Amino acid sequence: MGKTITMTAKDGFKLSAYRADPAGTPKGGIVVIQEIFGLNGHVRDVCDRFAAQGYVAIAPALFDRLKPGIELGYDEAGLKEGFGYMQQVGNDTPILDIQAAADELKKIGKVGAVGFCWGGALAWQTAKRVDVDCAVGYYGVALDKALQPPPKCPVMLHFASLDHFMPKADAEKVAEAYPDLPIYFYEADHGFNCDVRASYDEASAKQAMERTLQFFAENVG
Repeated sequence: MGKTITMTAKDGFKLSAYRADPAGTPKGGIVVIQEIFGLNGHVRDVCDRFAAQGYVAIAPALFDRLKPGIELGYDEAGLKEGFGYMQQVGNDTPILDIQAAADELKKIGKVGAVGFCWGGALAWQTAKRVDVDCAVGYYGVALDKALQPPPKCPVMLHFASLDHFMPKADAEKVAEAYPDLPIYFYEADHGFNCDVRASYDEASAKQAMERTLQFFAENVG
């Protein structure tokens, strides 16, 4: 269903991305923002699933600025390696790469963004710094330390109540600061949406995705 494409960010950097297109006329576009494990098979699968729902989905390879083709597994070694890459690349140049994906999708119509793990934190930044119509963050870390400035578009956030990377008390600070945002808590652990992780929780993933798809239907098409 998908293919690898090349995009050019505003600073001139060329990066790869995975693009999945729906069978019929697209409803709009979705930028899928990776975890710290690179643009791996799971991220491509997420793009394919959004394409099956009628959206063109593009996942930029946010580690390409370090080296191309980084794909990690969900074991302890993959976590450690991915965390190192995340620290190296930072949170600013990924915004350029996310904007490049959004610009590509704007050729189709309205654009939403969804991110998981590190991508959940980047989705929060995307809502503030990238020209998109809405953003969804799954178990983004340290959002309580980035409360300001406020997002410029509609945002939905999903948090895991058992998440040791983003404790519930910290996530509740976001909900307190933004009482009008749709913010949901699930009795699950970090990574509950990812069906190739030990922390996958089918019921929570299903409910969160239903909410996400409804949100995109309202804000993207």
